[in-house]
Amino acid sequence: MAVLNYVKSDRKVEEAFYNKTILAGDGWTYMLDPGQVLRIVDLGGNQAADTLFYNADNLADHYSAVNTIQQQGNVYLSTGSVLLSESRTELVKIIADTCGRHDTLGGACSAQSNTVRYSHDTLPMHNCRDTFMLQLSKYDSRFSKRDLAPNVNFFMNVPVTPDGGLTFADGVSSPGLYVEMQAINRTIVVISNCPQLNNPCNAYNPTPIQLLIWNN
Repeated sequence: MAVLNYVKSDRKVEEAFYNKTILAGDGWTYMLDPGQVLRIVDLGGNQAADTLFYNADNLADHYSAVNTIQQQGNVYLSTGSVLLSESRTELVKIIADTCGRHDTLGGACSAQSNTVRYSHDTLPMHNCRDTFMLQLSKYDSRFSKRDLAPNVNFFMNVPVTPDGGLTFADGVSSPGLYVEMQAINRTIVVISNCPQLNNPCNAYNPTPIQLLIWNN
């Protein structure tokens, strides 16, 4: 069952206190206070913004795809979706979305998955798993590989087949579309702007994303 819940935001870019562009292949980490609003903008279209969420008051308590899917009764995220942690703490709520659907199942690319999906010569290519590890280690030395968790792929289209399989399909996003979420509790957000060069979803051309933050 797909969620297609398009809702525009009335927040103005010039009123954001934070405005940053993240190139494809780069990472980003930030702690949102309750009430703060983060907007991720797909500048080029069909880019995948791989994103992790952690409870800032309990670093071991990360985003749970299982709890989130179970709570909302849907494998896709859109306006109204509340992202839950392993302890079922509410981390963020999606409050605006002009793309309409975001993936919770496809995971992040890694050196190992690249060789399985594409070819063995992709092993040394940059990937989201490595970016996540770099960002987590820079943010807090207590993070380790054990803290890597299932991620959300904003703007990525991964339909579920009738037999329960996953397909990495053409994207449903386009330039300038965005997703906006409000922190419910103190939440650490970690983004890997996917560097994937082997997937036709982005026409083999990964592009930048824009990040904006408002206080409410």
